[in-house]
Amino acid sequence: MKIGELVKRTGVPKETIHYYIREGLLRKPRKSGSNVAEYTEGHVERILLVKELRDIFFLPIPEIKKILKQSRKQSAPDQAASDLHNKYFRPLDRLLSTEIVGGEAFRQATGLGRKWLAIMEEWGVITHRVRSGRPVYSRDDVIIGRLMVDMDELGFGPKDGYDPEELKRIADFIRTFVRSSHRDYYQRNLERLSSAELDEKGSKFAEIMSLFFYHIYRKLVREEYHHLRRARGSQTATARRANPSTGKGYSNE
Repeated sequence: MKIGELVKRTGVPKETIHYYIREGLLRKPRKSGSNVAEYTEGHVERILLVKELRDIFFLPIPEIKKILKQSRKQSAPDQAASDLHNKYFRPLDRLLSTEIVGGEAFRQATGLGRKWLAIMEEWGVITHRVRSGRPVYSRDDVIIGRLMVDMDELGFGPKDGYDPEELKRIADFIRTFVRSSHRDYYQRNLERLSSAELDEKGSKFAEIMSLFFYHIYRKLVREEYHHLRRARGSQTATARRANPSTGKGYSNE
């Protein structure tokens, strides 16, 4: 794309883009045969990241350069994980309401197929509330739908033999834990704390436990992959799940 389109896509002036290039925040564009600078989606993503770090976190350019330099030192798996994390946990998105009204709008926003949306709602993996007779999906439900499509693309979907009911079992386990732990918390603190304090501490506890689940899962997966890589040399075949492939993924039905 040309510089004009890049300016339109990012909302950043041309002069600022040239400044980012001079400062090393942005790689130089490729020059076409007519010596016209050609920019890519990578430039768009990097500019939006720099813009977010400046506008949301108020970081100076030297600090942003350190962050970007450190990110280049990451291994390929860590970089892939960081890219996914940035995709789903952009600070700006957390400040905005991203409710989706209507099943069709939800499917368009997530890529999740009609059949799998119905199944996940039946299992309680995705839920909605009703407003004026229409289903309303939360930001978390939208992210869950997108994550399922990403799982599918990575080979962790029904078309590759992965059992979708694993998602139901995970949701059921977490639901049981949440009901038990939060009910216990409220009962123990109901008389000691005000309603506002209960809500504030409860919200913080929810965020802490969300991070705990994220990091414990991430740690255990890395340990398991390390173990499997060590054992790989002595094995000639990789283990496959017993579930037969359906030939279709979460986004197909």
